[in-house]
Amino acid sequence: MESQVCVCGAGTMGSGIAQIFAQKGWSVKIFDIQKANLDKAKNTIEKNLQYLLGKGKINQQQKSDISSRINFEDDVKRCTDPLIIEAIYENQEAKINLLRQLAEVNDEKVILASNTSSISISQIQKEISYPQRVVGMHFFNPAYIMPLVEIVRGENTSDETIESAKSVCKKIDKHPIVCKDSPGFIVNRVARPYYLEAMRLLENKAATVAEIDEILEATGFKMGPFRLMDFIGMDINLATTKSVYNQLGRPERLEPAITQIKLVEEGNLGKKTGKGFYNYGPTTR
Repeated sequence: MESQVCVCGAGTMGSGIAQIFAQKGWSVKIFDIQKANLDKAKNTIEKNLQYLLGKGKINQQQKSDISSRINFEDDVKRCTDPLIIEAIYENQEAKINLLRQLAEVNDEKVILASNTSSISISQIQKEISYPQRVVGMHFFNPAYIMPLVEIVRGENTSDETIESAKSVCKKIDKHPIVCKDSPGFIVNRVARPYYLEAMRLLENKAATVAEIDEILEATGFKMGPFRLMDFIGMDINLATTKSVYNQLGRPERLEPAITQIKLVEEGNLGKKTGKGFYNYGPTTR
């Protein structure tokens, strides 16, 4: 496969995925229909690269080279690349609609990958041309740092597509794990109790947010559940919980927490809005 990728969606995940590909020498397009999102992605990537420069991870020439490999695009008809990674918000209808458009402007050789964290790849495939070329490639935030990528095999995903996705991950120094399509895949299926039980403890006044985080971090977790939800984004975390909950038949143990629902309704989504379970000062949106 040519070292050429189009990342659709210029949010936190999309910009992070685009950055790691550019750092590894790939030619990258970031597509979004909103110019404001593209501008924000450009600024975010610039800040990330400046941070890496300050830490001595890259030099000034490398920083310039990485930036020069990234192009920003607002016309879906120009998203014609061997590998396309969809990284928009967690909504099945929206993802299917975008992937349909992408299939229409590409041929059967394209790999259409979704960065979904919980939506069924098999369900998405049913609505897309070239279903054998549709695969899950679930990166983790921040994508330019976190090594794991879940490669999700849908019912119609071909072996060739799986092997190509694995090869791509290895070329950008990521660690691919292939898993079958199931609610929440592996990581988010396992992680639901981590968040939900913490919020139940909080709602039952067993401990405070800070106390729960402190205890779990002291036992070896890099981030406590509340810090992690704030970092991921409350809206994204809640959407994943709802998706897994509904796909598994709405078991009581996985019912979304009232505390989190209220925060999302209030617009307190974590670090990106300046407030979640913790206060972070002025909004970083």
